[in-house]
Amino acid sequence: MTSFGDLLGPPPTLLPGDDDDAESELLNHADPTAVAAKYPSASIAWATLAEGALDEGAAVTAYAYARTGYHRGLDQLRRNGWKGFGPVPWSHEPNQGFLRAVGALARAAQTIGEDSEYRRCLDLLEDCDPAAAGELGLA
Repeated sequence: MTSFGDLLGPPPTLLPGDDDDAESELLNHADPTAVAAKYPSASIAWATLAEGALDEGAAVTAYAYARTGYHRGLDQLRRNGWKGFGPVPWSHEPNQGFLRAVGALARAAQTIGEDSEYRRCLDLLEDCDPAAAGELGLA
């Protein structure tokens, strides 16, 4: 049974947390640009950069950072058995870098008027974990 109660659906994908070093450096106030350069596969670093760019009003830059984090997260998810659908729980902390990148991509897309991408990102968040959009302030 999946964590969302779907008896026939795939089990939740739980990333192994190979971004622990990147997250630790970010929590210790390291420069997110340096962290992304040191750990380019870490979605959390790209999500942090995207969120910062959004806070500064740089939506196109945020979009680029978020898209990178999104793709790096997709790579990780696929390596861990995800087939493009199924639960990716917000409650599992190593999943949050990917989900934050998707959320930042949604916000950036909405800001630049790319409504179809905004809706697609919201749908992806809903499919991954119905709680994720709320956790990211998008609900």
